[in-house]
Amino acid sequence: MAEVRAEMVANVFQVVVTEGTTVDVGDTLVILESMKMEIPVLAEDPGTVLQIKVAEGDVIQEGDLIAVIE
Repeated sequence: MAEVRAEMVANVFQVVVTEGTTVDVGDTLVILESMKMEIPVLAEDPGTVLQIKVAEGDVIQEGDLIAVIE
């Protein structure tokens, strides 16, 4: 299992995938917004999204869990 964690403090602008979605390396999982910039969070491992731990509008901190991929 791979855990996808936030690399910065940001707002969750858009959740692109849902639980059960199959992803490849480089697929966008969520889009974060920080200082008026949109930052895509990409899958670093291929697999199936088991859990999405954020929702649109959430404020996340560096290190927060965004998703789990198996």
